[in-house]
Amino acid sequence: MTNPNLTHLYFLLDRSGSMQTIVDDTVGGFDAFIAEQRMSPGECRVTLAQFDDHYEEVYADRPIADVPSLVLQPRGTTALLDSIGRLLTDAGQRLAALPEDQRPGTVVVGIMTDGMENASREWAHPQIKQLIEKQTQDYQWQFLYLGADQDAIEVGMSIGVGAGHAVTYGRGKVKQAMAATAANVTRYREARAGGMPAPAAAMLAEFTEEQRRDAQD
Repeated sequence: MTNPNLTHLYFLLDRSGSMQTIVDDTVGGFDAFIAEQRMSPGECRVTLAQFDDHYEEVYADRPIADVPSLVLQPRGTTALLDSIGRLLTDAGQRLAALPEDQRPGTVVVGIMTDGMENASREWAHPQIKQLIEKQTQDYQWQFLYLGADQDAIEVGMSIGVGAGHAVTYGRGKVKQAMAATAANVTRYREARAGGMPAPAAAMLAEFTEEQRRDAQD
């Protein structure tokens, strides 16, 4: 069986040019998210990727104690679908190569963007939706989608992320959105560590109405 005491957090972060106006808040919000996850019980490893019209893996499978402060340099356009596809296929291949008892019992994937897809060439919405739904249903991965300047629930659902696990945030409320995400991931991880099945624990990772209001400008 997989390791019930191990969580792997995957985070895909938009660094396209439009992120320039919210760089400082994004860095502060992400660093605060990591700081809170360090305090949660159990072992945790982190993989971070950034994207514009190119995909970059910043670090992979890093112990959360060794995660550095975020460095974000906005540029380029938004190849969201290609980047999700790359992150998930890379993650799946690496986990499949591990002995089962070394695979994480809990996997959380966070996707954060402030723009709409406009540059992908390899993946389309139906393919990404099928991939995310497969990872959710077959492997109990938990996905969260944070989107600014869009209806994040609609966009999230178009790629297979449940409505409860998507939140629209205002450009001036990045830190609030990340704080809500941190709180929800903490609850989810604690429930999973306590033996709660992933489908039941998923409810604890949903954004509340209060969190949604706080994330709006």
